[in-house]
Amino acid sequence: MNQLDALIQPDRGQKAIPLHLVDKASLPLWLAGLTAAQRAVLAGQGFEGGAGETAIVPDAAGAGEGWFAVGGVADPANLASWCLAPLADRLPAGTYRLANPGAEGPALIGWRLAQYRFDRYRSDPSEKGARLLLTHALGSMNAALAEAEAVIRVRDLVNTPAEDMGPAQLEAEVRALAKAHHAVIHVVSGDALEREYPMIHAVGRAAARSHAPRLIELEWGDPAHPRLAIVGKGVCFDSGGLDMKPSSAMALMKKDMGGAAHALALAGLVMGAGLPVRLHVLVPAVENAVSGNAFRPGDVLRSRAGLSVEITNTDAEGRLVLGDALVRACETKPELLIDFATLTGAARVALGPDLPAMFSRTDETANGLLAAGLERDDPCWRLPLHEGYREMLKSDVADLQNSPSGGFAGATVAALFLDRFVAEGVDWAHFDTFAWRPAAKPGRPKGGEALGLRASWGLIQSRFGKSHTP
Repeated sequence: MNQLDALIQPDRGQKAIPLHLVDKASLPLWLAGLTAAQRAVLAGQGFEGGAGETAIVPDAAGAGEGWFAVGGVADPANLASWCLAPLADRLPAGTYRLANPGAEGPALIGWRLAQYRFDRYRSDPSEKGARLLLTHALGSMNAALAEAEAVIRVRDLVNTPAEDMGPAQLEAEVRALAKAHHAVIHVVSGDALEREYPMIHAVGRAAARSHAPRLIELEWGDPAHPRLAIVGKGVCFDSGGLDMKPSSAMALMKKDMGGAAHALALAGLVMGAGLPVRLHVLVPAVENAVSGNAFRPGDVLRSRAGLSVEITNTDAEGRLVLGDALVRACETKPELLIDFATLTGAARVALGPDLPAMFSRTDETANGLLAAGLERDDPCWRLPLHEGYREMLKSDVADLQNSPSGGFAGATVAALFLDRFVAEGVDWAHFDTFAWRPAAKPGRPKGGEALGLRASWGLIQSRFGKSHTP
């Protein structure tokens, strides 16, 4: 068991440090139960009960460790996902139990994720010591651990540089996930990829042989169960192609496979819970590189759907690889299709780094995602598939173009492009997610981040029922 796996454990009466939770409103009454010396210690530490504040108090009875801890939260009676995160980051290492336990279930994920570290490349990893939390909320504990593990999967994959997370390594990650859950994997590459998925091949053909393009598919579950398809954009690095990005825009492009990371994390949740679905995961894995055989502005590509696409910008490559993958996903007639992609800067301009843009063909699915996101403190924001903007995709020489020059409604126009490759009648939702956190927040360090993952998981759970495992 690694250290992260041990951060939340069932409370069986183990020796632990009491952790009291207060807010500014409840602080005076709580202080009244302390000795004058204890109140003086708290005053000396400047503790006022504000959210995220912590303090250490000597135990008047001399029991346990000889001290206990107190932490400020927004509302001790209603603990949200991230309210314990600053406490888990700031308290001394040790084992804790809440002195006033209640509905702590939602906050367990924040306790665990606050202690996430990406130390793969550090010769001397920082070690602050673990803070273990004991809980009686066993059902919530298991759910929190599963969701935290999924978030960690996204963070680790996105944080890994492209040299170590190219298409081949992404395939290895899918194979490991398939092996863990007895799923079936199928990979299309080389000449077969060029024939069957021409847009995926065109985008990735300029990469080195070690980073050759491929479509990775995973299937799991009883074929008689409802089909759930999850597609993730796996552009492992995006130079922009011949329409090359400036260096400032290229610096974070290791995260351009963040959609694939979300897809794999969500698949892990589905399989780990044993949901009664037939799961189909698709990851078009490519590197958008520059070489003599790179696809060009002005080229016209054929797609798996038979539609022709005029390339007006090689830096709008994500929608191309997704187009072929979405066609393949629809061939199995899924009851729900969700895709994740780090697709447009326009979505970030509109919504900033915290809110993934969400598009859906149906109000029912959109409202379900919005509600699940609010419930799990993983909010998303719906943007429109506005019919009037479809004309922006018109091409003079092909069925459509990949990147209109007007610059208006970029996230919506990209989503409308994808919509052309989703079969009529398929219940489809699209996440244009950032997959990155530019500044740290409690429980959410700077770097790779899952945005829209837990909202999607909530919708899937509500739609497809509970686990069929014991």
